[in-house]
Amino acid sequence: VLYCSDGCRDSAWNLYHRVLCQGASVADPNHPTEKLKDAWRNMHYPPETSSIMLIARMIALVKQSDKKDQILSKFAEFCKSTVNEEEHIAHKLLGKEFQEQLEILRSLVCEAFYDEHVQQWFTPEGFRSLFALIGTNGQGVGTSSLSVWVHNCDALELSDEERQTLDAFIDQLYVDIEKESGTFLNCEGSGLYTFQSACNHSCQPNAEVTFPHNNFTLQMVAVQDIKAGEEICISYLDECDRERSRYSRQKALRENYLFNCNCSLCQSQIDDPDVTSEEEEEEEEEDEEQMQEDS
Repeated sequence: VLYCSDGCRDSAWNLYHRVLCQGASVADPNHPTEKLKDAWRNMHYPPETSSIMLIARMIALVKQSDKKDQILSKFAEFCKSTVNEEEHIAHKLLGKEFQEQLEILRSLVCEAFYDEHVQQWFTPEGFRSLFALIGTNGQGVGTSSLSVWVHNCDALELSDEERQTLDAFIDQLYVDIEKESGTFLNCEGSGLYTFQSACNHSCQPNAEVTFPHNNFTLQMVAVQDIKAGEEICISYLDECDRERSRYSRQKALRENYLFNCNCSLCQSQIDDPDVTSEEEEEEEEEDEEQMQEDS
């Protein structure tokens, strides 16, 4: 593992890394952690390891800590339901097609990190619950140089024509790069943040999550005036998904976060036709082709 400094390395070693390291080289394909990461990469597209390693770090934190109950209490603050009992919405990772894969992952996690203090996480139901905790609360740590550059471009003072040209270039750049990197383009890891995870969603949020220091330090910043006593809401969807139809937004939120959104925007669009993202993309492509023909 590469660390940014000796202090960062020592901090990780004292918190959780002694458990993850297990004394062997991770270059060894039979290393328990490497076997786990390799299995997850083969199951998940686009390939990444931050999600499964976040689970491993949670277990390692408890195993290595002298204050196990305190850490478990902190993890208990996060939502970890696998099914919304009221609306009967099953988490998409827990459908029948994922059961065999989850069992493989559970077996590998047990082999590498089993500990009686968190034995509830190693049962089939407990592991599904742990997976749901990561799926519904995990925050991508967006500190890539590309995301910083795009954010800085937003602040440039440009003419309308220059802005359109730059936006078109950025859009195409994302399309080209995402063919290789998938949706993890601007994500350099995954973390759990208790304050951020306590915020409800709105498709018209009054605050947003930022990483201003290009590290894992998260800040929530108001994007509009917030009155005293007004609820602070963020968007669980990225900017592109928020531009989709109400139907597509609701579908994504049900699958990933187990609820139907009733924010003011969704209420105002309640009578809109059920248009899927695929149909929207086809319409956008047709509009672009028409614009090119007109020009």
